[in-house]
Amino acid sequence: MPSTAATPAAYLAALEPDRRAALTAIRKAITTHLDRDIAEGMQYGMIGYFIPHSVFPDGYHCDPRQPLPVAGLASQKSHMALYLTCCYMNPELDAWFRTAWAETGKKLDMGKGCLRFKKVDDVPLDLITALFRRIRAKDLITHYQAARAASPTASPKPKPKATTKPAKAAASRAAVKPVKPATKATPRRTAKRGASR
Repeated sequence: MPSTAATPAAYLAALEPDRRAALTAIRKAITTHLDRDIAEGMQYGMIGYFIPHSVFPDGYHCDPRQPLPVAGLASQKSHMALYLTCCYMNPELDAWFRTAWAETGKKLDMGKGCLRFKKVDDVPLDLITALFRRIRAKDLITHYQAARAASPTASPKPKPKATTKPAKAAASRAAVKPVKPATKATPRRTAKRGASR
């Protein structure tokens, strides 16, 4: 459940001691070499690392009021998590991180960008520091914009399909055609029809 804490310090203070110690250690590993254009604060109910609007005014496309996410650190119900959006949007960085993690001999429990762990010993802190040493806001913005440009949802929306049925569309087209003046044959046909009845 997202926290209502207003600051990272308040978020950590509300945790049980063992989780507070684990997340504090990981927070320290992140902030040791954090790029100056990446800020720390609360985002999506967890400790967030993001590129502020002062650096990237467009913000996050899903909600432009939000700054562009880089990572998130959270205590969940059954585990703790480090959300590595930075790896999710940069396949090369993701590949490097996974290879480097494998070399530590520790088990990696990670989906597309969510790194899950139960205790701080599950995480190689030096690798987390090395990861954030590599991350630069300008590079993340470049990768983000390239991914957005390549996304099918980023292309212009197709024109809406006609909601009228073909017969109705034909009738409406006929209705706007100019009316031809009546000819002499018209009254005669009407008269013949009337006479045959």
